[in-house]
Order: sequence, then structure tokens, then C-alpha cells
Amino acid sequence: MALLAFAATRSLTSEELERAPVRYPRPSRLRAPLTLEGHKAQLAATALGLQTVADLLDHLPREQRDARAVAQLASGESATVVVQVRSIASRSVRRRGMRPLVEASVADDTGTMQATFFNQPWLVKRYQPGTRLVLHGKLAAGNRFAVQGHAPTSEASTGAHAVAHYPATEGLSSTQILALVRGYADAIAEVLEPLPSAMRARGRLPDRPGAVSAAHFPDRDGDQELGRRRLAFDELLLAQLALLRRRRVRRARAAAPVLDAARTLTARWLSELLPFPLTGDQRHALANIDEDIAKARPMQRLLMGEVGAGKTVVALYAMLRAVEHDLQAAMMAPTETLAEQHFATIQALLPGELVRVGMLTGSTPGRRRADLLRKLTTGELSVIVGTHALIEETVAFSRLGVAVIDEQHRFGVRQRAALNAKGTGGESPHVLHMTATPIPRTLALAGYGDLDFTVLRELPRGREPVQTFVCSTERERARAYERIREELRAGRQAFVVCALVEESEVLQARAATAELERLRDGELREFGVVLLHGQMRPAAKQAAMAAFSSGEADVLVATSVIEVGIDVPNATVMLVEDADRYGISQLHQLRGRIGRGAYASLCLLFGAKDSPRLRALACESDGFALAEADLRLRGEGELVGTRQHGLAQFAVAELPRDAELLERARMHAELLVSADPELTAPEHALLADALQAAYGAEAVAPIRA
Repeated sequence: MALLAFAATRSLTSEELERAPVRYPRPSRLRAPLTLEGHKAQLAATALGLQTVADLLDHLPREQRDARAVAQLASGESATVVVQVRSIASRSVRRRGMRPLVEASVADDTGTMQATFFNQPWLVKRYQPGTRLVLHGKLAAGNRFAVQGHAPTSEASTGAHAVAHYPATEGLSSTQILALVRGYADAIAEVLEPLPSAMRARGRLPDRPGAVSAAHFPDRDGDQELGRRRLAFDELLLAQLALLRRRRVRRARAAAPVLDAARTLTARWLSELLPFPLTGDQRHALANIDEDIAKARPMQRLLMGEVGAGKTVVALYAMLRAVEHDLQAAMMAPTETLAEQHFATIQALLPGELVRVGMLTGSTPGRRRADLLRKLTTGELSVIVGTHALIEETVAFSRLGVAVIDEQHRFGVRQRAALNAKGTGGESPHVLHMTATPIPRTLALAGYGDLDFTVLRELPRGREPVQTFVCSTERERARAYERIREELRAGRQAFVVCALVEESEVLQARAATAELERLRDGELREFGVVLLHGQMRPAAKQAAMAAFSSGEADVLVATSVIEVGIDVPNATVMLVEDADRYGISQLHQLRGRIGRGAYASLCLLFGAKDSPRLRALACESDGFALAEADLRLRGEGELVGTRQHGLAQFAVAELPRDAELLERARMHAELLVSADPELTAPEHALLADALQAAYGAEAVAPIRA
């Protein structure tokens, strides 16, 4: 994504040129293709996304390292040096197939050494005496420096100073990239400034050309970080503009049924049929939903909930609001196990005569499937729960009013859009997205900034906290099974979670199938133990879950397929084998399968005592605090599927490091979209071009088609 080369993405009118805040040099050297010597280097550049000069200047160094002085090098030490060639020659090698070695006498202000280049005889002509070089390699005996990377440099002096280190790949080293950047340094003068001067002044931001220069060639300590922050701000601002404009486009172009009639069915359900009182957070969520669905534009709300905070009840309320308007509702889950659990929960919360509910998955038998499809088309079926099967072409609704997408990050953009398209009569359904993974505000803004948020933190009254311990010794294992037996004898139930389904010669971890047999013959032989994993046939999975849910089975040995949606209030203990293999959020979700009743519960994590992830889980029960800890430990890449959501991951910005920059970018983006949603003001012309270069023509399309 070359943000530097957006100048020629569209032509400007003479009026815009006259009133524009900056000059528009054309044609820009930044758009010139990047050419490298050698096919391998050219392929490597393409693999790194370096196709134009702008791409190269966008490719920022990871860090600036001090080059070493020749006199300070120690034998066996890897280092980078900046030197001048004194003499150079090739020397034949007796070994068959080996090209001549190139040996050069090189020096800086502190001393001289011999540099050896392997399999590159042409360097004798390229690096004539007097050439200044950046070399990276290792000093060997005899003051010989084995060169691993090299490039000419235009530095006026040799000796110790900072050298940029770039993300590189085989065929194109950091040192070679540095040489390329230095060779194109004069093109930085052509970098355009996309931000209006008023915004730069308010934010005390350096100009973009200066930021690019500082990121590559800092004059003082701190210059590189100042330059990087300015470029990161631009990246974050464009992402927020894309998200906010996407929300505006959706609201302006799509119509939805207005659900503002009096609450009849839902009022009765809440006051007479729901077996427990709502929490304050749930009541707030219901108010948010009522406000959204009373409008003629489709709701697009993300419901983030702490484990066990009652997201399903909120979702069911939204669906029942559609039903009491004589419309239909659908809930889509990513797995059959989760869809089955939602179906069972909804059936338990709704008397059979109140609302007709069906379930459609990939394994629904043909006759049953045909009956469900017919009833959806005629409107006989009010609520449907299912998997991806709901978005197949053969599924048609009479009139879909509300759609709920659970664990929505597991669905791609097109899959979510396909459910939206199931509306009829030119209307889109109101959509409630749900996630059981608490998302830090930083990542929520970065990945889901086009949605409205509702957070459920408050747990239902009467819940006992889950105690969590990290175990690693055999003595602790013996005590763990003793505690499990104590719980089972008291009439409770337990989970045992394994990372693998079958034993593996490659992966050293306990497997669910083997653990089932071992426990049946060993520590838990006096109890009923059943197995559940994703590779089982649907009927076998349903039988295992039914046995455990009914209390017929005491212990469920499972993989992480039970991570979400499993609700067995009588389960009070969970043992997780090889817990180091899971992330914080996944372990928190697994732990959320216990502590759902009125009994104190226990989670036993087997893994390294010094694991930061496991220590965090032992000390913290709040999912949002754990999500922040996970973000600090892992960064943003693995936590939110921004690619699935339709935005690229950031090349310069780093989260959570740049959380404050993201907040500022969001504020400026909101001001911009509020004042000039189409970005048609002359001072926003270059910003619109940058947005199009980053996210395509759709990002700058008219809000009202």
C-alpha cells in the first residue's frame, strides 16, 4: 500500500490547483518502477511489496543500530560497519565449483581489515578503491571480515554512526535496501502532504516529507520515532476515515423495517417467562437495540460480552422484537455445536407455543431441510438458528427483520453480507453482531470502527467466582484429579480439555481420544466419561453433549470445540492440558464453561509456571483486562481479524503502542466526516486521493448513490 504515490490517482480541476494548500509536482518520480540488478533481487523486492519508489520509501526501518568501529570489533562478533575500500582483488579457489573469492582491504577512521565476499567476482569492478560501503558480517581470525550483506553508501565519512535495519528477505538484505533508499533519497522531496494545514497545526504534526526523511535518515536521537509516529497517524487516520465513511454509506443507502410498535410479546416474555432478572448491562443493551431498530436504517451493532454475561438473552430479545412485528429473525453461528447450543438455549427460554423456532445446518436431513425452507418462505417459521447453511442461495425468507451473527469475526465480509442480502422488498435486516471475546477499545476502533458498540460486563447475580491455578508437577496433577473426584462425588461435573484429537509423533501434547481411554481406566474409572471433538459425526457429537448436559455423563473430555456456547451450570471444574498452547482469550473462553451456576468452580491449567499468559489468567478474571494483557503480549495481528473485516493490517502503526495515536486519528476522522463527509473541499483533495490509494475507489464513492 503506497501512500506516497497517490498524487496521480485523479486529475484536479484548475480551481482546485489554484486553491490547493500544496504544490502538485507531475509526473512524480515516486510512481516510477523500482528496478534492481539481478532476477533474484527483483523477485525478493516483489515479495516485500516493493514495486515502485513510493513502496520503497514506505518501507520503514525496524530500528537504527549503531555501526561499529573497525578497531572495536571482536573475533566471532556479528556487526555492521561503514568503511572505504582501499584495494580490491579476486582470488581463485581450488575447490571445484567455487567462484573466485573477492578480497578487499577496507578501513574507517579507526583501523583497517580484510573483507571477504563469497561467489561475487563482479564486485571487483563495482567496488573500486575509494567506494564507501556498508558491510554486515562476522569478524574471523586473522582480522578477516566475512561479508554477509553489503551495499554502497553515499555517507561522506566512515566510522561509527547509526545504520538503518530494514525488514528484508532472502535475495534482498537490509543492507541492500538501505543502499536503495539512499539512492532514491532525493525523491522524498516529491512526497505530497495529504493533511490540511489546520489539522497539522492542531496536532502539532511534522510535514510528511520531513517525517519520511526522519524515519529513514534521523539526525538526532528520537527523530526516527517522531517520523514514524507521523506516518502511523496518517495510516490510522485513513483507516478511521474508511470505516466512518463505510458506516455513512450503509446508513444512507440501505433501508430497514421500522420496529417501533409497542412491546407486547417481549414485555410478557421479560416479566413472566424469563426465569431470572436482567442485569443493568442487559437492560442498557435492550435500550440500545430498541433505539436502533426504531429507525428506517439498518442497525449494525456489535455486542461484546464478558463470558457468561447473557449475550444470548439480549440477542433473543432483538429477534422477538422482529417476531412481534410479524417479521422473521435469524441467528447464524460458525459451528454446528454452537448453533445447537443456541437452539437448545432458545427453546429453554421460550415456551413452545409462543414462537416457532427451527434449526438449519449442513447436516440437517433432506426432508427436514425442505420443510424448513418452505416454512421460511411462507413465513410459518418465525425464528431460525443455523450455520453457514443460512446463507445458501436456496434459503429465502418471507420477510427477515433481524439477523444475529454470533462469533462474527469467524465469518468473512462476504458471508456477513450474504445474510444481510436475505432481506426482501429492498430492505435490509437489522443486524446484531456478537462476540464472546472481549475486545480492547483500541482494537475495537481499529477493526470495528464502522459499528456501534454495546458492552456487557456485569454477570448475573449469584455467580460464584472461578478460582484458577497453574499446575506443572506430578504432585499437582495427583491433587488435581483428587479435587475433580471430590466435585464429581458431590454431584457436580467436569471438563478435561486437550489440544489434539489424536496422538501425534510431531506434536508433544495430550490427545483427547487417548486421554478418554486413560481416564476411563485410571483416575476417573468410577465415573461416566464421554468424548467430544470437531471431527466426530454430528449424531455422535449431539449424543455426547446430550449425555453431559443431562448429567448422565460426569466428565466431558473435549478439544477447544467447547470454547463457546456450551452452558452446563452443574459443571464446576475444568482441567486444561498443555495450556501453553492456547492464547489468553481462548483460555478465558474455555474457563467460561464453568462457574455458570450457583457453585464455586475451579480451573486447573497445566503448563509452565513462568508463562505470562497463564499467570495473567491465574491473577485476573475480568475478560476485558485479560484482553488488554493479551494485546500487550501479542500485538494486534492475532486478536482481531481485520483482514476478514475488510481492512488491511497496518504497515507502520503498532497497537497497542500507538493506542493514543489511534484515539487522535478517530477524533480527527469524526470531525472531518462530520464537516465534509464527501471530502470534496479543496483542502481535503489530497486526503481523498490518499484514501483511494489505500482502500480503493469504494472508499471515496459518493455516500448517496
